[in-house]
Amino acid sequence: MKIAALVSGGVDSSVTIPLLKEQGYDPHIFYIRIGMEDEDAFMDCPSEEDIEITSWIAKKYGCRFDIVDLQKDYWSTVVKYTIDTVKKGLTPNPDIMCNLMIKFGAFNDKYGHEFDRITTGHYASTYENELGSFLSTAKDKVKDQTYFLGQISYAQLSKVMFPIGHLPKKEVRTIAENMKLPSAHRPDSQGICFLGKINYSDFIKKYAGELPGEVIELETGKRLGEHKGIWFHTIGQRRGLGLGGGPWFVVKKDIENNIIYVSNGYDPIAQYGDTIPLADLHFLNPNADYSETSAIKFKIRHQPEFQSGQLLRKGKDIHIVSDSKLSGIAPGQFAVLYDTEETTCLGSAVISEEA
Repeated sequence: MKIAALVSGGVDSSVTIPLLKEQGYDPHIFYIRIGMEDEDAFMDCPSEEDIEITSWIAKKYGCRFDIVDLQKDYWSTVVKYTIDTVKKGLTPNPDIMCNLMIKFGAFNDKYGHEFDRITTGHYASTYENELGSFLSTAKDKVKDQTYFLGQISYAQLSKVMFPIGHLPKKEVRTIAENMKLPSAHRPDSQGICFLGKINYSDFIKKYAGELPGEVIELETGKRLGEHKGIWFHTIGQRRGLGLGGGPWFVVKKDIENNIIYVSNGYDPIAQYGDTIPLADLHFLNPNADYSETSAIKFKIRHQPEFQSGQLLRKGKDIHIVSDSKLSGIAPGQFAVLYDTEETTCLGSAVISEEA
């Protein structure tokens, strides 16, 4: 079996190589360059160190190694999606789109199509039955990354392998230490790679600009101040509002009128809701019949905890009614759906604005 192994230089993807070798595979290692280093020095991903580590691993295990440049693809898809989404006043998720459009998208189209499988260091698993391939959660529920895979296509799902999905993070670190991998003690990556060291708000300001509007207290209708652009703020946000007498939380956005509504206190009632409107519902396995599926588990952000609720569909009206009230229901983000056993990721949908 020909395997294309995507390795970033981090500990998780690094450990996939000795595991694959132990299973008798001879993976061809690829490092994907996506940081936009030429974009006015905005993009400063630590690619030099990543490449050094990945090259060292390739030599240690006798694997072919190539660096592939998908910068233009990343800009034209993931970065464009991010900018377009924030300009609409919504909250994007570039990490979800990177898996769909780059790691299992552009990479496969240009390089991966020659291989039987593509492997990554995601904490996730897959299984197959008479209906085909399914995405399942990792053994380490705290590190489970299926949330970021909820938008991939069925063709992509059918081709992926996740060599560390059956391992807890602690054991992955131990394997890296025992193998004396240079990534053994590297911290987990944080943030969005294309931003490098730049502040997210600075990036958005550069490409979306500013559009001042009012900040209003939801409960009283009192004008509290002015924001510089609705796209700098997301539902549930506390920091960066510049208001005294806090804490203040963003609880609602009126995109049409460019207004941000806030509530005061550490746990304001207004930031909670139990109804999550959805759009563009996407099931990972089109062969499975989920038409009668109602009781589900779900996540509206990457976190260890699953929420319980009901998936309700009536024509084009699709929404989740959560069993408990949740904070931070942000339009533009994704709700990722799971079975009630928390083992199979069913698919995902975009959180839409209130009807």
